[in-house]
Amino acid sequence: MRRRDYGQYCGLARALELVGERWALLIVRDLLVRPLRYTDLIEGLPGIPTNVLATRLKELEQAGIVERRIAPAPQRGVLYALTATGLELEPAVLTLGRWGATQMGDPQPGEIVTPQSLSINFRAVFDPEAAAGLTAVWELHAHDIVVHLAVIDGKLETGVGPAHRDPDLVIIFQPDELPSYRALVRAAKCGLVTLSGRRELLETFLRVFPMPR
Repeated sequence: MRRRDYGQYCGLARALELVGERWALLIVRDLLVRPLRYTDLIEGLPGIPTNVLATRLKELEQAGIVERRIAPAPQRGVLYALTATGLELEPAVLTLGRWGATQMGDPQPGEIVTPQSLSINFRAVFDPEAAAGLTAVWELHAHDIVVHLAVIDGKLETGVGPAHRDPDLVIIFQPDELPSYRALVRAAKCGLVTLSGRRELLETFLRVFPMPR
């Protein structure tokens, strides 16, 4: 599959040549959360044909954006991870995600939310000014998705699965709809949540992760 060439001496054109093909930025999005196996990428990107994933990974490797790593013990096999160049895409991905969130309506039939996408959505809407000097760890449960948000001295780290330290507040959401970022925030504002820990941090959560407008 030949990569698109715009024939323009332009930084944006070059960026699109490297990561503008279908699925490429979603692969980058998921790898921004953590290195992943090929099977993890398939699971997190339902709908992507396996030949397209293989092609995109090869293109991203050739561009120096993605690299293969040996999984640390006791794991086995190969992980795909972003290189230093690939990690530099994070601000652009978050900005695009934040802008895209303002253009979204209600979820459509067949649309899904993945742990990786939810984790990145929280990074995108994070308000560093509201979090200045804050240290708090939240663990969020929504359907079968678990993500954690750790703000340490005002700096955010997000990830899939339980928090790596005891969370200050565990929030269990009970929305009847797709567990999107908007749905979770609406549920929190309406009290459709079960809380365990420092309950006052729910208001902090809503302030630090404001709804996109």
